[in-house]
Amino acid sequence: MSLLYSLLFNGVFRRMDPERAHELAFGLIERAGSVPVLRDVVQGGLAPYLGRGIGGPGSVRVFGRVVPAPFGLAGGFDKNARAVRGLTMLGFGFVEIGTVTAHSQPGNDMPRMWRELDLRGIRNRMGFNNEGAAAAAERLRALRSTKAGRAIVVGANIGKTKVTPAAEAAVDYATSARLLAPWADYLVVNVSSPNTPGLRDLQATESLRPILEAVRAAADEATRVGSGGRRVPLLVKIAPDLADDDVDAVADLARELRLDGVVAVNTTIGHDRGPGGLSGPALRTRGLQVVSRLRKRLGEGPVIIGVGGITTADDVRAYLRAGADLTQGYTSFVYEGPLWASRINRALTRSAGSAASGRHE
Repeated sequence: MSLLYSLLFNGVFRRMDPERAHELAFGLIERAGSVPVLRDVVQGGLAPYLGRGIGGPGSVRVFGRVVPAPFGLAGGFDKNARAVRGLTMLGFGFVEIGTVTAHSQPGNDMPRMWRELDLRGIRNRMGFNNEGAAAAAERLRALRSTKAGRAIVVGANIGKTKVTPAAEAAVDYATSARLLAPWADYLVVNVSSPNTPGLRDLQATESLRPILEAVRAAADEATRVGSGGRRVPLLVKIAPDLADDDVDAVADLARELRLDGVVAVNTTIGHDRGPGGLSGPALRTRGLQVVSRLRKRLGEGPVIIGVGGITTADDVRAYLRAGADLTQGYTSFVYEGPLWASRINRALTRSAGSAASGRHE
């Protein structure tokens, strides 16, 4: 299958506009995931570990949930929560939808996505194109109306609407949080995309604090925390381009505000390839450095989701050794094909099962 996909990628997809190719592949995943018999057959063959539940090899308990495998899909692929079932069918242990903004927006002008073939990377300046938080929330509500949908671990990544002034960012983020919190297993405040003007300035702790406080309050209000409701875990996503001192400052703020974790890292602007943020294997070294630094600063407890440059199961293991609890990928999905997540999580669950067997011998 890897050889077949390689032939398909080189013969067809790489000749297409990257965004058009994405929409074509995305549509196929969405449609396959909406057909119950097909979906169950594919998932049974590709991702049997997703049904093992508590105590299955490779499973991780975080956010009060059991994540069946430690490698999931990063935000950016499914911006509008349209294909969650199809993506778990392909073997991702969990799915993060978004980035979602309070109001729908078209994103930046095209072209806005480029393949960096020599790096096996992607450069993008998408600009948070999405249908808005209300539309994503309605799709998640429908997903959660079924037993199978409630079993999936889904995070919601939220960002600032482009037209919203920075001074009103906290209200904008809170609007998205209020709509999505009832249906998400966790929320991620994204202040690290390079493609919305001024967004990365919000990573400064004096700007980040009121946003996180507003999101926390809105999420608690939406889920009726204090009246027996569910407290939705809250994380913040940071850029690889932050200086080490700034990484430490975000970690300290996370501890002060009792955030549930940090997602590290987003795309980098540290390249000479043109506009937009670069993702892919070039991010791996810095991603591991940031995760390791965060773990030392945060100590045990807060969840770290490591993302950046993951292609193989060994890359996931490197992030877990650095201190991550979970990991995510996106870019190598384009280059490795539909079996990518299944291959990684199968390898991880096999090695976890072997280790467990060894401990009991």
